[in-house]
Amino acid sequence: MGKREDLKVKPVKVNRRRQLAKYVFSDWLSAAMSWSLFYLFRKIYIEPQKFGYPINIELDVRFFLGLSLIPFFWLFIYYVTGYYHDVFRKSRLSELWQTIGNTFLGVIILFFTLVLDDVIGTYSNYYISFVALFTLHFVLTYVPRLIITTRTTHKVHSGEIGFNTLLIGSNEKAVDAYLELKNQARSNGNRIIGFVNVNGKPRYMLEDHLPHMGCIDDLKTIIEENHIEEVIIAIESTEHDRINRIMNKLIDTTVLIKAIPSMYDILTGRVRMSSILGTPLIQISHQLMPAWQENVKTAIDYVIATMALVITSPLTLFLMVGVKLSSRGPIFYSHERIGRYGKPFTIYKFRSMYMNAEKNGPELSSKNDDRITPFGRFMRKSRFDEIPNFFNVLKGEMSLVGPRPERKYFIDLITKVNPHYVHLLKVKPGITSWGQVKYGYAENVDQMIDRLKYDLIYIDNMSIFVDLKILIYTILTIIKRTGI
Repeated sequence: MGKREDLKVKPVKVNRRRQLAKYVFSDWLSAAMSWSLFYLFRKIYIEPQKFGYPINIELDVRFFLGLSLIPFFWLFIYYVTGYYHDVFRKSRLSELWQTIGNTFLGVIILFFTLVLDDVIGTYSNYYISFVALFTLHFVLTYVPRLIITTRTTHKVHSGEIGFNTLLIGSNEKAVDAYLELKNQARSNGNRIIGFVNVNGKPRYMLEDHLPHMGCIDDLKTIIEENHIEEVIIAIESTEHDRINRIMNKLIDTTVLIKAIPSMYDILTGRVRMSSILGTPLIQISHQLMPAWQENVKTAIDYVIATMALVITSPLTLFLMVGVKLSSRGPIFYSHERIGRYGKPFTIYKFRSMYMNAEKNGPELSSKNDDRITPFGRFMRKSRFDEIPNFFNVLKGEMSLVGPRPERKYFIDLITKVNPHYVHLLKVKPGITSWGQVKYGYAENVDQMIDRLKYDLIYIDNMSIFVDLKILIYTILTIIKRTGI
C-alpha cells in the first residue's frame, strides 16, 4: 500500500455554510445599497423634471418598506436561478454572465411592478430609470462577488481549500491521471486520498503512489466514511465493460463524477475546458433538471404542501375520528422508506389497515385485501390516507411528484431482477408519480417492476410542465375515486 501524502487542505465541509453566508450577506447588502441609491436618483433627477423644482428627500414609509423587502426579492431570484448551488467551484466568467442575466430579470420585474408608477416628465425618463437601476444593481452586486470568488479561487489553486477525491482505477491510466493532477502548477482542488480497483487483481500500479481503499462494491462505504466529494474515473480501455456497474454504485451518492476522456470523447466534442492549465476531464452530471427548475419545484413543494395541510385541516379532523372509530390502533401509520440517495426516512400516513397487518412479514396490498378496514378502503380510493405525506414534503424528504418511496425489503427484491431501480434514487420520492398515474398501485414485485418503466421515463423527462400534468391527472384520480 502506498503512503498517503500529508496534504494540508482545509476541510471544505466545515466552511461551506460560512462561504454561502458571505455570498448571501454580500448580495443582501448590495441589493439594499442599490435600491437606496436608486431611490435618491429618482428624487434628485427624475421627479424635479416633472415638477420643475427640487424635491425634498424624505425617507418615507415606502422607502423603508422597499429597503426591507426588495433585498429578499433579489435573494429569491438568485436562489431560484441556482447561483448558490456550489459556492466553492465558481467560474468568474460564468459568474459575470449569471449576474448580468439575474440583474436583467430582476430589474424587469421591479420596473413593471414598481418603477412604472413613477411620476415622470418625459417617457425617456423610463429608459433612464431602467438603465440606472440596472447599472447600480449590477455593479454593486458583481464587484463584491468578484472579490469573494477571486479570493476563493486563489485558495483552491494554492491548496488551502480542497475536495476529498477518490480515483476509480488502478493501473497505467490511473497512474498517469494521478501524476498529472499532482504535478499541476496550480491545484484544481482535488485532494486525492486513495483509489479503488475495478478488476480484483492482487497487485496494482497505483499502490506505489496512493492507498488502495477497496473495490467497486465498497464504493458507497468508502465515500461516506472518507467524506468524498469528487470521484475521477480513470479505467483502462479493456475495463470499459465495468462502467455501468461503476455508475450504478455512484447513482445514490452526491459526489461530483469526472472521467478521463478518450480520444473518441475529444473528437466528438464531449470535452469542455474549465481551466486552460487544468487536466482535461469530462464531468458527468447528476442534474436531471436545470437548477432553476429544480429550485422552483422545491418552492412549489413547500407552498402547496403548506396550503394543502391548511385547507384539508377540517377533513383531517374527520379522518382522524374515522380511523379511530374504525378499528383498534393508532390514527397514524409510520414506516421506514428509502429516499433520495438511498437515505432512509419515516413516512407518515393515516392507518388504513387493521393492527398487525404484516405479522407474517412485508406484504403489498391488493384490491380485495382483507387487511384493509372499511374506512381505510374509503380513504385509499380517494388517496386521503396520504394527506400526512405533506409533512414529509415540508421536512424535505419527499416531493409532490416523484417515484413512490418503497421499503428496503422490496427494493432489494426488485434490484435482483432489474438493477435499473437504483436510478429512481437520484430524485426525491413523491406523493404521486407518473408510474402511479399510468399503472396504479402494484400488488406484487412483478407489477412493481412493470411500473418501474414509467418512473424511469419520468426521470428522463423531468420538468415543471411534466410535474403539473401529473398533478392534474392525480386530481382527476381523486375525483373519480379510482385509487385502491
